[in-house]
Amino acid sequence: MTSVAKTTAPASSPSGCPLAAAEPLFKPEGFSPEQSVLYMLKRAMTGLGQTVNREMAMEDPTLPQWLPLFKVWKGDANTVAELARVCTIDVSTMTRLLDRLEKKGLVRRERCETDRRVVRISLTPEGQAVAERVPEVLCAVYNRALQGFTADEWAQLRSLLLRLAERAEAMAQEPGAPA
Repeated sequence: MTSVAKTTAPASSPSGCPLAAAEPLFKPEGFSPEQSVLYMLKRAMTGLGQTVNREMAMEDPTLPQWLPLFKVWKGDANTVAELARVCTIDVSTMTRLLDRLEKKGLVRRERCETDRRVVRISLTPEGQAVAERVPEVLCAVYNRALQGFTADEWAQLRSLLLRLAERAEAMAQEPGAPA
């Protein structure tokens, strides 16, 4: 028995997005974690992450160290707090990650002279070299992972993932909303 129920097309909003499914897509009876959204996304994320880490020649597969390097290099963040926000991890986790990057000689942390609470992040020349490789490595890994997908299939998958991410983020912001 499958855990995903078939539905008829749900009503759509003026933007064409479904308002609500007529019947739930997932039901507790016969539920299989292997068919769940989180499980499938985690499998994809783990496989892609391990491949990127291997190709970036980074040593810590549990926290992608290339992401903060890339974000600093691009100018998306230059403080610990900003970097944690744009990498979607908490500040204490980012601090530990920066400890490792600093030990490897990839980043430097400096206290802001005007506000001692602020810690600015800069790349060393070695960190700059790693960050500059990120787009090339990511594109190569993603192209391998999407081999066999057409451009239209990728566009559809991207659109669906963006919708899912936006909905999940909106749900996370709902105070005390029922599941």
